[in-house]
Amino acid sequence: MPVAERIHRDVVSYSRRSARMNAAQQRAWDLHDDWVVPLDAGERATSVAPSARVDWAGVFGREAPLMVEIGSGTGHAITELALAHPDANLVAFEVFTPAVASTLGRLARHGVTNVRMVVADGAQALPVVFDEAGITEFWTFFPDPWHKARHHKRRLVNPELAGVVASRLAEDGTWRLATDWDDYAEAMLATLEAEPGLVNRHDGWAPRFELRPLTKYERRGLDAGRTIHDLAFGRR
Repeated sequence: MPVAERIHRDVVSYSRRSARMNAAQQRAWDLHDDWVVPLDAGERATSVAPSARVDWAGVFGREAPLMVEIGSGTGHAITELALAHPDANLVAFEVFTPAVASTLGRLARHGVTNVRMVVADGAQALPVVFDEAGITEFWTFFPDPWHKARHHKRRLVNPELAGVVASRLAEDGTWRLATDWDDYAEAMLATLEAEPGLVNRHDGWAPRFELRPLTKYERRGLDAGRTIHDLAFGRR
């Protein structure tokens, strides 16, 4: 598998949280931990070793289009997207194990079997465990905006990630993003339009991605009077 330059993630896009699960989460984890794909770790528990490799066809037991989400939270979006794409293999990255456990429970309740979870820094894993031009859909919905200017370097969507996504998208693949913070939306748009390997599929903002469910994060933004900004970029 060809490997692009590995994203350096000493500065990460998330804060540490408790890994303690409640009883329901622990049950979901115990029942469905075979849906969690282990990766060789680097220096941090959620970092990814340069030697990490995954045979995705082997993991899923079939060859199918690959769709990837970074920051899946408790799994509302990935569950709905998996139901809408039963013929695809979906991979969701989330660094907080209780959220992953909640997702496992949600997937099971909805009868979803075409999702695999990875407890790791998805931005770091992207150039390591996916082939070039191997991803048909890539999703980044409501990433942490890191409001303070001194923390903007922690934002997930940055030039480095844009370059890697451009190399991993299939020829007709799409990177879909959404945020409810105006300054982050403008920064996302500028970053992606500056990446020579990407092309905006719309003239500026994209229409709302119709398959994205209305999550609590989006509802919170709407209730606060904020505008939801969608973007859709393809590989140039």
